[in-house]
Amino acid sequence: MSRVMALGAIRTNWRSSNISVVTRLAAASAVLGVLLIVAMLASLSMGPVSIPVTHVASIVLEPIGLDFATYSRTEELVIEQLRLPRIIVGALVGMALGVAGATMQGLFRNPMADPGIIGVSAGGALGAVIAIALGISGIFYQALSAFAFLGAMGAAFLVYGIATVGGRFNMATLLLAGVAVSAFFGAIVSAIMILVPSNEALREILFWLTGGLDSRSWEHVRLAAPPIIGASAIIFVMSRDLNLLMLGDDEAKSMGVRVGAIRPGLLAAASLITGVAVAVSGTIAFVGLVVPHMLRLVVGPDHRVLIPLSAVGGALFMVIADTIARTVVQPAEFRVGIITAFVGAPFFIFLLIRNKRHTTAF
Repeated sequence: MSRVMALGAIRTNWRSSNISVVTRLAAASAVLGVLLIVAMLASLSMGPVSIPVTHVASIVLEPIGLDFATYSRTEELVIEQLRLPRIIVGALVGMALGVAGATMQGLFRNPMADPGIIGVSAGGALGAVIAIALGISGIFYQALSAFAFLGAMGAAFLVYGIATVGGRFNMATLLLAGVAVSAFFGAIVSAIMILVPSNEALREILFWLTGGLDSRSWEHVRLAAPPIIGASAIIFVMSRDLNLLMLGDDEAKSMGVRVGAIRPGLLAAASLITGVAVAVSGTIAFVGLVVPHMLRLVVGPDHRVLIPLSAVGGALFMVIADTIARTVVQPAEFRVGIITAFVGAPFFIFLLIRNKRHTTAF
């Protein structure tokens, strides 16, 4: 009888836990989702050509037959061909970096981890710089994105390979290898910048390294959307296992987690979406650091809630940052990577001071 009662109590606790997760996820997603829609509509209406929000909403909803305001052909072209693909790419990049950041912080049990910690961003930067320096980006439209993606994934496999030398994975080795590979790739990028003969190529490299969403098109949306959405969904499916990994490998194994498969799977998925983000936007820092940490303070460390909210929160953060970047000094624009650094660097310093005062990170 006592065993039956114990099993019943376990089932009740599990159901109540799931209900709590669903409730928190639904409430927070609704708030962030509304904020994201408002931010996107505002961003679509702002720029050198100011467009009323009612016109923007009518243009966006026209494909489903809800065009309720009269707008000009110029406004339609500005929204459909210039601003909308740029904003969607920005939202996808923010989604990718937010999910990757939350995943890395959970795997490393460190709130100051971000997608660049294992050299993925540095590898993507090196690949893109090589494409620009060799002039390949001017020959083939998607060459820069392709080289950046290959560089990012190559760096991820290199670092993970170093961490598994001898047949046993070591987290400390992974982190140190990431630092070393990032520094090495950064040195190669600096050498290329010194040796590149063309000032135009040098300017393109500098622009790409600071990260930006200018000239993003529907081709970039089609390139980025499938891998980012697909890999983010895979990470969400493994979010319960990520919760258990935070308890330690032995505890996770005792609860049925296949640590040898789940950890590299999570690392590969996080590296994939980071590589795709770098490929379409350049190197944009601090999104994967700031967004998951701020959300963790509000909704807690449960990755079943944190992962999807980091996706929406990352998209919101990037849309706002890009809107500021392209409107604050019209008709010119800042690079969005500069805006995220202005926000992220002080926040990183705050984390350092906070973690120095507290012995526990989570």
